[in-house]
Amino acid sequence: MLRQNDQSLLAFIEFTDTLGRAYLTPLDLGWKFGSPLLGQGAVDLFQEVLVEIEDYYYPAFPGIVISGIASNSDFAAQLLHSTQTAFNLYLNDRGTQCSADLSGGYTGYLSRRSRNHRRSLKKQAKRARQKQIVFERHSPVNDEQATEIFARMLNIESRSWKGIEQCGMTESPSTEYYDLMIKRLARDNNVRIIIARHDEQDIGYIFGGILNGIYRGQQFSFDNAWKKESIGNLLQKEKIQWLCEEGISRYDMGPMMEYKQHWTEQQVDFETWVLIKK
Repeated sequence: MLRQNDQSLLAFIEFTDTLGRAYLTPLDLGWKFGSPLLGQGAVDLFQEVLVEIEDYYYPAFPGIVISGIASNSDFAAQLLHSTQTAFNLYLNDRGTQCSADLSGGYTGYLSRRSRNHRRSLKKQAKRARQKQIVFERHSPVNDEQATEIFARMLNIESRSWKGIEQCGMTESPSTEYYDLMIKRLARDNNVRIIIARHDEQDIGYIFGGILNGIYRGQQFSFDNAWKKESIGNLLQKEKIQWLCEEGISRYDMGPMMEYKQHWTEQQVDFETWVLIKK
């Protein structure tokens, strides 16, 4: 279900559980960060569409899943106020998204990191230079360039722990998903990829996309044979330097994980609600 007006966009897909009950859910129920209701008038648009949903599913109204609800936000308050009379609301999931403030450039960013983290990065970068590890920046702008760089990324991924354990981008449907994502970002010159190389061999990659001054990290991996050389940390360092040079204001690292605490300082809690008609 797709609906749009001048201010807002609504996007749901239908999901049927094992008991045959119908739900309207966000397009992605994986991380549950994305919201199916976008724009300043999204709640009003949702109210209009509820009438259409009721007519379509009559007499059994479906459950409605809404993710990406920032806790204590104006959007959450508006959605609660507009639905609490007709629906029972249930908390389905809760997560935390983390990001890094890139204001003040790379020097400003480093000043907000711990002394130990800064010292470690300096040592790791020095060791990488001594081993003649280099970092290539890539911004493909068409499908052909995107396909070429993605093939290199998949080759690296196959030699990473993700590839070895068959849980990374080399596995379907991740391969198809990220192939389409990189091509779509490339067409608007919004994809940013760094490849780490040693002796003409690709040993690591990091990639993500930019929009409105914000970078969203997607994936990074490195050859498992190089796990002692801190390639992951160095890729993050190189990526942040590049983003700062481009004037990007925020690095969105997605779901909070322990290692990200060294790289980020901003956190936002998100909730997923299920609305069941009273």
